[in-house]
Amino acid sequence: MESGPAIFAGAVFTVFGAALLFWTGARVMHRAPVAEGVRPAVAVPLAVLAGAVFLALGVWCFAHV
Repeated sequence: MESGPAIFAGAVFTVFGAALLFWTGARVMHRAPVAEGVRPAVAVPLAVLAGAVFLALGVWCFAHV
């Protein structure tokens, strides 16, 4: 009964994390700002860290199904 919400949360976290990592990589490759008004030395690692955390949360949710 509780596996439905865990699957949904895992899918949302995984898709968002992967999309954030893909978007950050695309912005870095085009030398475009990742966050407006923030230095790239700060914005890129934070965006990559957030994407990795969301991917890890998604994997954790799927592991507990």
